[in-house]
Amino acid sequence: MDDKAAPGSPDYDVSIVGGGMVGASLAVALGPTGLRIAVIEAVALGDAGQPSYDDRSVALAYGSRRIFEGMGVWPGIEARSATPIHQIHISERGKFGFARLDRKDTGVEALGYVIKNRVIGEALLGVMQGFKNISVICPATMKAIKVGADAATVSIEMQGEKQEFRSKLVVIADGGRSDAREKLGIAVRRVDYGQIAVVANVSIKNVHHNVAFERFTPNGPVALLPMADKCYSLVWSVNPQEADALLSLSDDEFLKRLHNHFGDRLSSFVKVGKRDAYPLSLIQVDEHVRSRVALIGNAAHALHPVAGQGFNLGLRDVAVLAQVLCDGHDAGQDMGGRLLLEHYARWRKRDNFVVTSFTNGLVRVFSNDFFPLTVVRNVGLIAVDLFPPLKRSLVHRTMGLAGKLPRLARGLSLQ
Repeated sequence: MDDKAAPGSPDYDVSIVGGGMVGASLAVALGPTGLRIAVIEAVALGDAGQPSYDDRSVALAYGSRRIFEGMGVWPGIEARSATPIHQIHISERGKFGFARLDRKDTGVEALGYVIKNRVIGEALLGVMQGFKNISVICPATMKAIKVGADAATVSIEMQGEKQEFRSKLVVIADGGRSDAREKLGIAVRRVDYGQIAVVANVSIKNVHHNVAFERFTPNGPVALLPMADKCYSLVWSVNPQEADALLSLSDDEFLKRLHNHFGDRLSSFVKVGKRDAYPLSLIQVDEHVRSRVALIGNAAHALHPVAGQGFNLGLRDVAVLAQVLCDGHDAGQDMGGRLLLEHYARWRKRDNFVVTSFTNGLVRVFSNDFFPLTVVRNVGLIAVDLFPPLKRSLVHRTMGLAGKLPRLARGLSLQ
């Protein structure tokens, strides 16, 4: 398809509001289709203040690796740094139950990978720059979206000047605090967990053998994800008062508090990097699509970081929406038509429900000190550890390999 629109037609086929990891992934996924794509981002891509370019890390599920393989992005990620997770150890502090998930149980080389946001962002940007049909509009602020019968009009402000352009479809991918979603009046159901995630990179004395840890405590879960050079990415969920205290501690005091909280399962913690904190809540929308509008990633569903499902869920949104749009385009359907977009919403409904219920349930169940429930959940951990079919089902779901998979999730290209 020619990069330029025919006279009287919309300027773009798909406009993506938000150029973070999820929005950029959709642009790259659609790149080979020839569709005219605009990516609108408030922060210059490559800037450290842009979410795809900070030093936080994500636990990328094996199924998400397949999606990036299908997009041609994985080689760039792997070349920059991706630490494989060989085992996951799940336990509750001070209790008897635990479960161990192992790559050997699934026949894959890794259950997942720990990757810095910056690495994913750089790899996506490198591939995106190779597509002439993708226009990156940034730094630009989205001011309004007006939905019409045959196109949506997007109003932006860029370098102090106001601009407008028309698009067959607008995809909202600007995160959990989505300004575009709010401007469209799409209602949000929000549950405040009363927890703050304190995140940092920590170093240990001995090698970690590529084992990740998820440890539940009364105040919230502690996750340690293996990285290169004897490092772990730490996500420590605590109440707001404790978060303030942890951020104010010296490095030595913080490491001592972490060791006392986590226990002796790892060798001693010897170094901690910059600490940041983020409030935790569950965000869900009832409307994943409207005529000429679709929501993906955290703009549609922001999760608690327990089990590391958030970005992976958003990337599966990308894989499904990209295939639906590609197939619809090949069949001559309207990119922003309600019928086509409802197909995307139906396809994603079960996965979104199951993963959201799973992560929310883990937080609720492990935050309750009611003794009979304590016994039940620890027996449950042991059951997962001892019964292979139950373990395989859990691993299959958390790796993003359950249900009907789009082509990208099978490691295949769209075209």
